[in-house]
Amino acid sequence: EAQTWYGELSPPERRTFWACFSGWALDAMDVQIYSFVIPSLITAWSISKADAGALATAALLLSSIGGWVAGLLADRIGRVRTLQITILWFAFFTGLSGLAQNFEQLFATRALMGLGFGGEWAAGSVLMGEVIRARHRGKAVGTVQSGWAVGWGAAVILQAILFSTLPDQIAWRALFFCGIAPAFLVFFVRKHVPEPAVFEATRAAMQAKGGVRPSLWAIFSPRWLKTTLLCSLLATGAQGGYYAITTWLPSYLKTEKHLSVLNSSGYLAVIIVGSFTGYVVGAYLTDRIGRRNNAFLFSVCSTLTVLVYAFVPIDNATMLVLGFPLGFFASGVFSGIGAFFTELFPTALRGSGQGFAYNFGRAVGALFPWLVGVLSATMNLGEAIGLFAAGAYGLMFLAALLLPETKGRELTEDA
Repeated sequence: EAQTWYGELSPPERRTFWACFSGWALDAMDVQIYSFVIPSLITAWSISKADAGALATAALLLSSIGGWVAGLLADRIGRVRTLQITILWFAFFTGLSGLAQNFEQLFATRALMGLGFGGEWAAGSVLMGEVIRARHRGKAVGTVQSGWAVGWGAAVILQAILFSTLPDQIAWRALFFCGIAPAFLVFFVRKHVPEPAVFEATRAAMQAKGGVRPSLWAIFSPRWLKTTLLCSLLATGAQGGYYAITTWLPSYLKTEKHLSVLNSSGYLAVIIVGSFTGYVVGAYLTDRIGRRNNAFLFSVCSTLTVLVYAFVPIDNATMLVLGFPLGFFASGVFSGIGAFFTELFPTALRGSGQGFAYNFGRAVGALFPWLVGVLSATMNLGEAIGLFAAGAYGLMFLAALLLPETKGRELTEDA
C-alpha cells in the first residue's frame, strides 16, 4: 500500500509532499538545536534550570501566536506564500541566536524564531491536507510529520560533530548558525508548489459573491466554537506531553542518569528512530482505524511508556530499549492531527481554525517545559516529566472522545 498511495500522487502533489516534509524537518532541526545547548548555556551564563526552561517556553509561546497569524494569512494570501514567509523567518532568527551575547538577547531571538516555527506547521499542514485526496490524506499528512524525526536526528548529528570538534563556547553558537539552512528551501517552494485547487475554488467563489471574507473571529462563532475548543484541547494534550519530554530529556539523561554526551546521543538515536517509526505507523493507522481511535491508542500508550520511564528504577540497558516506545508513541500521537483538523474545519476557515487550535495547544503545552523546570527544584526531574506528560495525554484522550470521526471526508469549496 505504501507504493500505491505514493504512486497515485500527481507530480504537483509529490512536490508539495516533499516541500512540506523538508520544511517540517528543517523546522524541527532549528527547534531541537536548543535542547542540546541547554547544558552549555547553564555553564556559560550561570543560568538556572528554570531560566533554561523559560527560553524554550518563550519560543513555544510566540510560536502559538505565529501559528494563528500564519493560519489567518494562509486563508487570505494563500497557503504557499505563507509557507515561504514562515520558513525564511525561523531560519533568520535561529541564525541570529548564534550571535547572542547574554540571556536577554537569546531570549529575544528565540522568542522571535518561535513566530515562524509556529507558522510553518499551520501553513504546511493546511497545504498538505488540501492537496491530497481523502483516502490517502491521513497517510500523506502523517508521513510529512515524520520529517520532524529527520530534523531532530540532523540536530543530534550536528551537535555530536560540533561539540566534539569545537570548544563548548563556540560549538553552541555554530549549532545555531546551522539553522540558517532552511532559507534555501524557499526557492524550491516558490518554483514548484502550486496552491491547492479547493482553496483556489473557494477564493473564486468568495470573489463571485462580492469578495466577502469570513470574520477573523469566525472560528469562535456558535457554529464552530465547539470544534475550535475541542481541537485546541486535543492539541494541548499532544504537545504538552511531547514538549515536557523532549525539552528536558537530554538534560535528564545527562544530569540524573549521569550519561556522557556520546552515550546520551546513543539514547537519543533510539528515541529518534522510534519517533520516525511512530510517525509513519501512526500515519497508516489514522487512515486504517480512524482519526479518533488513533488518538486513543497513542495517548494511552504514551502515558504508560512515560510513567515507566520516569518512575520505574531501570538500568542502562533497559533504558536504551525503552527509548524506542517512548519516541514511537509520543510522536505517533501527532500523525493523525493534521488530517483530522483539515477535515473538521471548512475551507474558508481552515487555515485560521487549524492554526489557532494547534497553536493554542502549543501555547499551553509551552508552559510544561517551564513548569517541569520549576517542579524539578522540589522533586526528581524524571518524576516531574512523568507527571506532566501523563496529565497531558489524559486531556488528549478526552478531547478525541468528544469529537466526531472524519475519516474519508471530502473537502469542498464551502465545507
